Formats: sequence, structure tokens, C-alpha cells
Amino acid sequence: MYLTNNFTLEAITIAELYRKRWTIETFFKWTKQHLHIKTFYGTSQNAVFTQIWIAICNYLLLTIALKMYHIEQNIYIFSNVIGQVLFERTPLNELFDKPIINQNPEDDRQLSLW
Repeated sequence: MYLTNNFTLEAITIAELYRKRWTIETFFKWTKQHLHIKTFYGTSQNAVFTQIWIAICNYLLLTIALKMYHIEQNIYIFSNVIGQVLFERTPLNELFDKPIINQNPEDDRQLSLW
């Protein structure tokens, strides 16, 4: 049952409007969870659309890289690692394969995070 103050529309029309609204709400929920858009940098329609499309492209490129290189990590972890090694020349398929071996014996007291 749906409550409305519009008595001119039929019940099936109101139900269809709620269904479409729910689709939009689930898209925004997915956007907040996966694209990590906290705030919009612009206020115009073009700025908002551009930021959403860039975030979607970023998400798709990360997903493609996960599939291509058979990386078993979560996309969120993979995204964080990519952000940390963005300017290094490490191949993607080697990021999670082997641990970094400490070459300096004096630094053996220091624990390695990776």
C-alpha cells in the first residue's frame, strides 16, 4: 500500500512512480558505497555528471585490472594500493604476489607493512 495526497492518479501509476524512485535510490546507495564520492566539486549539472562519470570510469578500470591480472583482492583494497604506488613502476600483477624483501640487514628490526 502506498500513501499519497494525489487522488487524480491511478494506483498503478503511483506504484510505478515508487518503483522508479526506488531504482534511483538504489543507484545513489551504490554510488556512495562503491564510487566514494563524498562531495561534489561543482554545483552545475555538467559538473555533477562529469564527476560521476569519472568515478564510474575509475571503478570500471579497477574492475578490469582485477580481472585481467587475476588479483584476488577486494576492489577497495586494490584501489588503496593503486593510490599508494601510483607513481612507481611496479607491474600490477606483482603488487600482491610477493612480499618486499628488505635488502638492508641493519633495518631488520623494522617490520615491513607489505
